[in-house]
Formats: sequence, structure tokens, C-alpha cells
Amino acid sequence: MDLDVLFVGTAGSAPSARRGLPATVVRRGGERLLFDCGEGTQRQLMRSIGLVDFEELFLTHFHADHVLGLPGMLKSFALRQRERPLTIYGPPGLRAFWRLMLPIVGRTPFEVSLVELEPNEELVRDGYRLAAYEVDHRGLAFGYALVEDPRPGVFDPERAESLGVTPGPDFGRLQRGETVNGVRPDQVMGETRRGRKLVLAGDTVPCEMTRLVAFEADLLVHEATLLEDEAERAAETRHSTALGAAELAAAAKVTMLALTHVSPRYAGRELKEEARPAFENTIVPRDFDRIEIPFPERGEPVHVKASERPPERVESAAPDPVP
Repeated sequence: MDLDVLFVGTAGSAPSARRGLPATVVRRGGERLLFDCGEGTQRQLMRSIGLVDFEELFLTHFHADHVLGLPGMLKSFALRQRERPLTIYGPPGLRAFWRLMLPIVGRTPFEVSLVELEPNEELVRDGYRLAAYEVDHRGLAFGYALVEDPRPGVFDPERAESLGVTPGPDFGRLQRGETVNGVRPDQVMGETRRGRKLVLAGDTVPCEMTRLVAFEADLLVHEATLLEDEAERAAETRHSTALGAAELAAAAKVTMLALTHVSPRYAGRELKEEARPAFENTIVPRDFDRIEIPFPERGEPVHVKASERPPERVESAAPDPVP
């Protein structure tokens, strides 16, 4: 099953000519999950994969640069006469935030459900869990971890035949965990294989909870708003430097670190140069870059630059809305 991360907006606090405000799409199989919705997100989506009818949206916190794209996107959904419900998840305070948004959003032809998550609460899905955890920012803010379930080991058909199992449906039963004619699955299946782990830390200083949650993650997406010469400013505003994020990634033994939430004062190269001595496999993605995350036995995550690949296939082709 495919798993990738599309960086829709990688700027922090204010947009720049090349970077939009925070928004990230996680695509797993046929699922599309949107994390944060900064100003201009729907435009960024239309420039990449199209304005997808997301069924679930996850907010890390309620600062303006992470949420002001939500009213416009919902109005566009309404103009398209969307009918499918939308669920918005976020920290406690989500309902109070929504009351402020309602006069702007107005009535929608689709149901909007609000779910306030508690720190360390998990959403159990088909084949994975999505957990919210508390980070260290100004006010209550969350990071999110997507953790896939362990997978069965590789089936050994020759071993199964040698134990008297007939090829065909009985092979499938063994792989589903059933005992067949006295032959147990553990006799013909290899060791359980781990699933993939993706952590989106949101806005935060490097903190112990992120280190614990991200331990041995395939990909950690961590903010790097400033460089180390602005470490005092970063601490005051509860943001991270590139070096701080890299040191955390090294301590957590992640496979790849992606730095986002880039201040308009930087191009991105400076952040990478500061981070790589502490953690070599660091990238600073631009808008519309993506990271493909294969299963661990198939290799490491791959950074696919938008400038080096064909345009994304537009996933939604709704008719032009008529107000």
C-alpha cells in the first residue's frame, strides 16, 4: 500500500513568494488526510492534486497561520454542493474556535463534525492508528503520529508443502492465521514485519514527547522556523531551530527528517546546512514536494522534488461552482 506525504505549504507565520502557509496531505492507499489549513491552502491544492473532498482534517493548533484557509475551503465545498460529511479533529478548544468561524463559513450543505482530542488519544483505523500527542508551543498544541499495524511475515510455500499442505485455498487460510491440518501459521510464516511510522510534530520546540513518539520513525516532519543564531528568539516563541530539530531526530533514531515552517527570511538551504552535521538525512522540502515512504524492507523514504517530476494527476474534477 502506497504511503506518501505531500507538502502543500511549508512556510511559517507568513507566506513567501515560493512557500505557502502550513498544510500537509498524507496519502495512504485511497485515504487523503489534511493536516492544518493555512491561508491559501485551497489554491495550493488546486495547483497540485486538486481540491480534494477531504473527509477528515486535523488541526495541530489554532494560530492564524495554520487555520485561516479553512473558511475559504469550506465555502468552496459548499458551492460545489458537496454532500459528504467532513470531520475536523483538533485539541480541546476546537469547538470554541469553530464558533468564531461560523459567521464566516455560514451554512453548509454537508455536515461538519467536530472532535476534540485529548493528548495521547488514538484513532484506530483499518491497518493503522493515528495518535495525537502534546507538544511544547504557545498554548495547547498537538503533533500527530501515524503508526501502521505490524504485518504478517513472508509465507514459505515450499515449507507448507513439505508439511503436507496442499497448494490452493489452504495456503490462504494459513496466511490469514488459521491452522490447517495441524500445521500452524508460525511454522510457515516468517517473522512479523513492522509497519511504517510517520510523525508530524506541528509547531513546537524540540521536546521529549516528540523524541519518544518519533523513536525509529521512518519520517519525522519537524518545524525549523529559525537558525541557531536566533535560538533565544526561538525559545521565546516556542519554535525550533534547524539544529535543535536535527539533534532531536538523531536522538530519536528516525530514518529521515523533513524541516518545514520556514521563516520568510530563509531560502531553506541555510536550514539544511545547519542541520546536516547533526543529522545527515535531513531535507527541506519546498511546496509540492513529496516524500514516498516504502515498507522498511523495500528501502528508505524518498524525497521527490516537484521540479523533477511530472505534474500531479488532479484527483478531483468537480464542476465549476455557481454561487
